[in-house]
Amino acid sequence: MSKKRINKFPRIMRKLIKRSSKKAGMSPGSLIYTGDQKVSKVSMSLINYDQNQVLQHTCDTIEDVFANLHESGVSWLNITGLHDIEIIQKIGEHFNIHALNLEDILNTEQRPKCEIYDDYIYIVMKMISFNPERKDIDIEQISILLGENYVISFQEREGDDFDPIRKRLQNARGRHRRYGADYLLYALMDVIIDNYYVILEQIGTEIEELDEKILVEPDKDRMSEIQKFKREILLIRKSIWPLRETVNELQAEDTDLISESISPYLRDLYDHTIQVVETVEIFREMTANIMDLYLSNLSNRMNEVMKVLTIIATIFIPLTFIAGIYGMNFSNMPELNWTYGYHLIWGIMLAVGAILIMYFRKKKWL
Repeated sequence: MSKKRINKFPRIMRKLIKRSSKKAGMSPGSLIYTGDQKVSKVSMSLINYDQNQVLQHTCDTIEDVFANLHESGVSWLNITGLHDIEIIQKIGEHFNIHALNLEDILNTEQRPKCEIYDDYIYIVMKMISFNPERKDIDIEQISILLGENYVISFQEREGDDFDPIRKRLQNARGRHRRYGADYLLYALMDVIIDNYYVILEQIGTEIEELDEKILVEPDKDRMSEIQKFKREILLIRKSIWPLRETVNELQAEDTDLISESISPYLRDLYDHTIQVVETVEIFREMTANIMDLYLSNLSNRMNEVMKVLTIIATIFIPLTFIAGIYGMNFSNMPELNWTYGYHLIWGIMLAVGAILIMYFRKKKWL
């Protein structure tokens, strides 16, 4: 495929091809970061908590993290930035994480999934946010590891999406501190899924506005807007559909890492996922209908133009016939010698035109 052809691909598709090519020919379990570096330095925040206290640490090195881990209670380690492969490797060694899971953490084009092992659970999700500069959506991969008394979350870039959970942990009256690490996993997944509602609400408003604009003025610029929404909904759909299987597998699998008391919350999470999937499908149908409406309006406008041109041509055909007859240079045409022949022909031509116009109006063609 030529370079010129590739440059016509959407931005996301070009990135996907570029990232996939980085691991070509390498053995399974090779730790290669396939994404784009979105932070200058990897940051690590550690929160140790139980029912009695919450201790927060900002760690500069992974050794500081290991030194501040508590054996009792729950430890939540949030890592922002995935370009430092050594940190990921040391985490895998310390918590005995399979090399293929570490590879998936660094491969930011993974589909949402859930893998359950004897001593930990690995989950991949997609965080969606709106980019105000490009006026489109950004998709970030979130990887989560759940152990017996720890949760490790991996983010590609900085953000406050998990900040509400940190605030709830500070509240001693909240349920977050009464439950274990499995509830923290649910809370993180719930925040990610709830964020879909915010993005979908914004997209839904823009789709309704576009629908009204197309009804009023279906100009050629609307096509690019429709294609933009179709790409965004396709990306969201790609991130959402596998999430149903992920949440369903998490609540259906029999594992000691998920307590029975968390099951109702996981069922509620599954219901939210289904609602998001249904909303995405509705938006997909709406964009398809908008495209049909756009093409139909363009076709109707073209038909109106062609109708006007046809009516004008129909009116001038008999007039052109009359003008052609009397434009012939025969010497024996008696009308040429009439005193009022010129005025008579004009009268006939105007009468024919008026009769045709009255006929078209009666037929409601005008």
